[in-house]
Amino acid sequence: MPYRILIHFTEFGSSLGGSEYLPLLFIAELQRRGCEITLALNWKSNIEHVSQLSEIPIDMARLKVVLIKPKNKFLCKLDAILPFYRTWNLKKLAKQADVCISTVNMFDFGKPAHHFVFLMRHFGDNAFYDYFMHHEPKKGLQLFRQKVRTWLAEKILRPLLGMRSTRKILADPREHIYPNSQYVEETMRSFYGPFTSTVFYPPTTFDFPPSNVERDELSVVCVGRVIPEKRILDIIDIVERARSVSGRDLILRIAGQLDSNSYVENLKQMSSEKPWIQLVGPVYNQNKRDFLLSGTYAVHARRDEEFGIAVAEYLKSGNITIVPDEGGSREVVDNPDLTYHTNEEAARILCRLLDDPAFRDIQRRRGMERAKYFSQEAYLERQGKLMDGILSLLDEKHSNEN
Repeated sequence: MPYRILIHFTEFGSSLGGSEYLPLLFIAELQRRGCEITLALNWKSNIEHVSQLSEIPIDMARLKVVLIKPKNKFLCKLDAILPFYRTWNLKKLAKQADVCISTVNMFDFGKPAHHFVFLMRHFGDNAFYDYFMHHEPKKGLQLFRQKVRTWLAEKILRPLLGMRSTRKILADPREHIYPNSQYVEETMRSFYGPFTSTVFYPPTTFDFPPSNVERDELSVVCVGRVIPEKRILDIIDIVERARSVSGRDLILRIAGQLDSNSYVENLKQMSSEKPWIQLVGPVYNQNKRDFLLSGTYAVHARRDEEFGIAVAEYLKSGNITIVPDEGGSREVVDNPDLTYHTNEEAARILCRLLDDPAFRDIQRRRGMERAKYFSQEAYLERQGKLMDGILSLLDEKHSNEN
């Protein structure tokens, strides 16, 4: 009898970010192994479409999809604050599953499960969110209100609804926790204390076969969601400083979905005033490969990036990649020569790359060597070993029962 696997994710939108690849690749891997997959989503999603976009083959006929968010608007708002409805539905589905996997942080399945961290902002723990975002500690009435809310949630509401908090899940040695970088693991431990975990880097399966695309020696590329968290304004500032100091006509090309909001409108206005800033819109598959292969440099600016799949793709496409001195992106590049603390430092590194051919060649070779660790083949090998371990626990359990 095939193993029954329950996988929890939020939703698949019209565009793809790094977090969508993990559940898709898990589904594809487990389907190849003959498992029966139930995918629990918050919202209705066009999985066939994202399967095509991501080039990850999913057998839709063998995939059961269940929506676990309430349809009632009032219940939906309550569930967004305290996910009692989703927890109730997941626990019901978990009773029929041999293995439960959350690809969206820690979630209470009512039984030991495998929890993959993807975003630290979405733990459902206000105190951890404040800690992660470096917010000023609450004082006076604000602190009192937070303590009252926490007490009510932990001592009354969660026990009444049969829900465990993130802290309690982490403290349970039967649970399997997978931070998506050492940075994430260390941040979680510094707040929650020790817990059993295994770092598992997220999918980096987008590879770059040989191509005839010609590189622009003065092109800086940026790819990903065009949102404030990515600190694209900092990237613009860094490139502008480097242009000014070096006297070189650097071009910054930004690829990503251009939604209709004030942040994107501001970027459009800047690009109209500064032609060296180019907004190219979303790129996928071969267009994305051609876009990245046409660049020479990449600058990353988000300082609290859990991992940085785009950063791994910069390395794999041969772009010399400059990153902040904190967060998961530093871990990906693993090169102090290309790590900065201030925008001014980043601009100096970029200028040195432009002016010092020997330094530039060394950094390109180091980047390509580091990129091997994030190849599709290397990731799938790690994922295969991970699934071997998860399913072997079931084999061992069934052997003992028989």
